[in-house]
Amino acid sequence: MLNIPEIVSQEEIDDFFTTISSNVKRIREEKGMSQLEVALMIGQKSSGFYANTENYKHGKHFNLLHLLKLSKLFNVSVEEFLIKRS
Repeated sequence: MLNIPEIVSQEEIDDFFTTISSNVKRIREEKGMSQLEVALMIGQKSSGFYANTENYKHGKHFNLLHLLKLSKLFNVSVEEFLIKRS
């Protein structure tokens, strides 16, 4: 059996997704949009999934297609979601 080293820790993964979620939430609020409004505009049927991804609850997180749609909706670059703010 191969001994494959861990590339990133769970803590690093959580930090990465938390950064993205926080940025999406911040930008959504700056745009004055509700979670339901954004969820529907990116193709989600309800705000439940979106709320969990925006708050990184239950391990739910945005995928690349979500980020592409959100960047178009918010008129920002995808990179805006990845920048860690203090």
